[in-house]
Amino acid sequence: MHVLRPQFRIEEQRALAFAADRGFGVIVAADARGPRGSHVPFVLTRRDDRVIVQIHLTAKNPLVELADGVRRFLLIVAGDDAYVSNDWYASRDNVSTWLYEAVHLSGVAHLRERDDNRAHGDALLAVSEARLPKQPWDLAQMEPTKRETMLASIRVIDLVVDEIEGQSKLNQHKSDDDHVAVANQLARAEETGSRRLAERLRALRPGLGYEE
Repeated sequence: MHVLRPQFRIEEQRALAFAADRGFGVIVAADARGPRGSHVPFVLTRRDDRVIVQIHLTAKNPLVELADGVRRFLLIVAGDDAYVSNDWYASRDNVSTWLYEAVHLSGVAHLRERDDNRAHGDALLAVSEARLPKQPWDLAQMEPTKRETMLASIRVIDLVVDEIEGQSKLNQHKSDDDHVAVANQLARAEETGSRRLAERLRALRPGLGYEE
């Protein structure tokens, strides 16, 4: 874990870029009954040298009342993952495992006023719609009564990030031969996530004898 400072380390910058690129994760906090979580889209912004993750939940979500400006929340942002069989390696007697990338962002959660709902909706849509090869859709195109009813049903939460934890298991400690063998296997997979991980492995160690 790394405590944030005004100037971020390279690994922190990469973790934040990874999270922003994904734009979707699991938000978790605990009350007297134990942990609670929700899957949420989010917008990651910088404000006064702070990193803010802004999410929204339905007004009835139990996490809303936990965003009291004191309690800590955790956002888990997962990337691609893939199972690796032990007989995929070039060398013998490896252990079957999973390769993956993920980022954990944590900090104190603050509940925003309802007047902030529209600005959050606009910001979230702008980021999300930009991912698609089409003219962006926005809330101004929605029937006004329905739009206001929808906005009134949510609450916006700011997670002020003070800890960043990047997690990556991409065969860092394996030999070049084992690295290439696994990358080649993942590149042949039907799952697009496995193929993306194959590209990540190749980018980490370029110039090796990968299959075309």
